[in-house]
Amino acid sequence: MEDRIPGNAASGKGRRTTYFTLDSMAASLAASAFFPVPSSSSTVSAKAKRIGDGPQSLGVQGIVAKPTSLSGAMGVKAQAQTVPKINGTKVEKVDEDSFSVPRTFYNQLPDWSFLFAAITSIFLAAEKQWTMLDWKPKRPDMLADVFGTGKIVGDGLIFRQNFSIRSYEIGADRTASIETLMNHLQETALNHVRVAGLMGDGFGSTPEMSKRNLIWVVTKMQVLVDHYPSWEDIVQVDTWVAAAGKNGMRRDWHVRDSRTGQTILRASSVWVMMNKNTRRLSKMPEEVRAEIGPHFFEDTPIVEEDSRKLPKLEADTADYVRGGLTPRWADLDVNQHVNNVKYIGWILESAPISILESHKLAAMTLEYRRECGRDSVLESLTTVSDDGSNGSADGGMECQHLLRLESGDEIVRGRTLWKPKHA
Repeated sequence: MEDRIPGNAASGKGRRTTYFTLDSMAASLAASAFFPVPSSSSTVSAKAKRIGDGPQSLGVQGIVAKPTSLSGAMGVKAQAQTVPKINGTKVEKVDEDSFSVPRTFYNQLPDWSFLFAAITSIFLAAEKQWTMLDWKPKRPDMLADVFGTGKIVGDGLIFRQNFSIRSYEIGADRTASIETLMNHLQETALNHVRVAGLMGDGFGSTPEMSKRNLIWVVTKMQVLVDHYPSWEDIVQVDTWVAAAGKNGMRRDWHVRDSRTGQTILRASSVWVMMNKNTRRLSKMPEEVRAEIGPHFFEDTPIVEEDSRKLPKLEADTADYVRGGLTPRWADLDVNQHVNNVKYIGWILESAPISILESHKLAAMTLEYRRECGRDSVLESLTTVSDDGSNGSADGGMECQHLLRLESGDEIVRGRTLWKPKHA
């Protein structure tokens, strides 16, 4: 907004003229809805007063303004006008601009309308975008920090981490796959080592293990699944470690629904050390035991051990055989062997489709016999040992599995328990 006072050669007086740019007019209009401003005539006349025409006295109640005389500085028009008459009597026309407005605190403030208009415009635009995006979560539990790397709880011996079930992690049943849940277990195990300050150069190896080229390998895994989470559910995974014999370590997991606390999965596993170069199992060095021993949480396994022997299957006696399975480059971990979660997918490759459609995996026991490399070719064998026809109350089914190289060397033996989906 720009103010100019054009000169008048005849009278020496001038009237203030206000010029508005297009932007300032729009800003003033926007601000007027929230912040009222004085009329233009009052503002103009108030600003055009001469210094000598101010109030003549001050009272204890504040500033008292005295109206300016018609003969003052603004009392005469710049141009002569015809004097009107009423019943033959001349009547002076009073210029409305000659009256001054009483001075108050408000009309002496600077003109902030442009700033107010800018703030208002920004606020309205932001509110509109907020409404259009509508990103706000529908449930309070979605505000959980699902992208964090977890934290230590339980007197410093239990590690906890949350995971959100993504759309690409659910299957045909609209629930998370067993591979998704197993990946959560592996992720929490590695983050536990890192957060506890035990991460060396290897994949989950401690500094003392890295010095000796030692890595962890799993030998046995038992899993019990109560129910499977759905898309957008947030699961809470707790994990801890304990001693397993002289040279092993046991790791347990407890997976719950973070909102209800309902148990989703329980798992227990046994790990031993292997030399990364020779690929042979190794005893646990005392230096390594001293590193990890203070982090052991001595408690009974969360899953009762299934001591039943896993039978060996043969291709000519198995009910279902799937051959020609080969690992992809993406299936290898940093230790250059196939991720143990991948084995579960290969085992289920030979499971009959009729079971997958009508039942859900409720329990699993796996014994890892040897590792698998990137050039391996495998076959998956499955035998249904209990089809539920023996009078099982819940209609469950049990299967025996074997994953082996085509040369005959065993990779994993397994047993799975299946329960009806709508039981």
